[in-house]
Amino acid sequence: MLIALFILSTIPLPFCTSTIFNQFVNCISNTTSANLSQILLTPNDTSYSTILQSSIQNLRFDTPTTPKPLAIITPLSYSHVQSTVICTVQFGLNIRTRSGGHDYEGLSYTSLHNIPFIILDLNQLRSISVDSKANTAWVESGATLGELSYWVSKKNNLFGFPAGECTSVGVGGQISGGGFGMMARKYGLSADNVIDARVVDVNGRILDRDSMGEDLFWAIRGGGGASFGVVVSWKINLVYVPPIVTVFSLSKTIEGGTQLINKWQHIAHNVTHDLFINLVITPVQLTFNSLFLGTADDLVKTVGDEFPELGLEKKDCIEMSWIESVVYHSVNLRGESIEALVERRPMPKAYFKVKSDYVKKVIPEEALEEILKWDLDLGTNCNAWGTSYGQGMRWGRRYFKGNFKRLAMVKGVVDPTNFFWNEQSIPPLVLSSSY
Repeated sequence: MLIALFILSTIPLPFCTSTIFNQFVNCISNTTSANLSQILLTPNDTSYSTILQSSIQNLRFDTPTTPKPLAIITPLSYSHVQSTVICTVQFGLNIRTRSGGHDYEGLSYTSLHNIPFIILDLNQLRSISVDSKANTAWVESGATLGELSYWVSKKNNLFGFPAGECTSVGVGGQISGGGFGMMARKYGLSADNVIDARVVDVNGRILDRDSMGEDLFWAIRGGGGASFGVVVSWKINLVYVPPIVTVFSLSKTIEGGTQLINKWQHIAHNVTHDLFINLVITPVQLTFNSLFLGTADDLVKTVGDEFPELGLEKKDCIEMSWIESVVYHSVNLRGESIEALVERRPMPKAYFKVKSDYVKKVIPEEALEEILKWDLDLGTNCNAWGTSYGQGMRWGRRYFKGNFKRLAMVKGVVDPTNFFWNEQSIPPLVLSSSY
């Protein structure tokens, strides 16, 4: 008889005295050849706050009362990651892994439950090795999407990778979360283009696709890598991009925008896969942004045939290389040179809350009218968006839907004690044959 148990809480943690922490530091020292000053920072180090804040975008999680890590480990090699995992397990500390990009909910750099924890910051594990003959690349999790796109294009400007528009996001977070971007209609998610990976498991072993097995390899490509181990690198397939692509950003007034949004809903997923059009709604306007894997003439014809209401003209379109389009659509880099992709500039920080949802059916025009009213109201009442809009959207089933049980079962096999835990991680579903 099989008994299934969900372990919903974390493993018991000892009270973290200075003695335990000193033992942890000694463990790191004894299991790695690195100079500790190169990879370990404590609150007594002058660069501790700088490194901690380097990828915090949401100021809600950067206050004097926000729980801070006992230490930050910035590994320079995979052996440093292995030592960190082994020692945190041995001394009962919680580990938070971040890949050098940014995390809106703070799960990778704080603890909402005041549990003693350390941060494993993969920022320095950022190498990118492109094999132009095989159309593949190995990329470490600490690289940013901008760096990945830049170095792939430098190797061959007919290569690209389907990734998100926010070029400062870390590769580890993007791929392990799925990875949606402007070439998704043509080439799928970032995770769909992964063919191998290297993961440090709870026992400190480095596993590749063969040794980890297909279940774990499936789980880390969309289920969140930090729930199952530390993914240090990914082998990806590169995709073909034409010498010329075309972009546009076309704004319309929000008044009377219901018909435009409604038409966009009906055609955006049915046109050629070479065309991606997204829509941004603000309190004052609608903005349609597009990437077309082809020329401006072909784009104008395609949009004219499928979406004439948009009124797109050739003067609205800009032809460029694919790597230039990455800069064009980047959240903070439009107008910059492609070299800006590798500069790792700090992004603007703010206090905010983000909500997201997926819909499978067209939103009725009546509901669109209501949404636009909320937007207009936002100009005088900033609370309207967080309350009215959040309550008005149709929330479907949980994010992982039917995959949740399988993810929990994988977790139960590879991390049954729930060592790799955070407030939104996958809990282990442990199966036992006790009877």
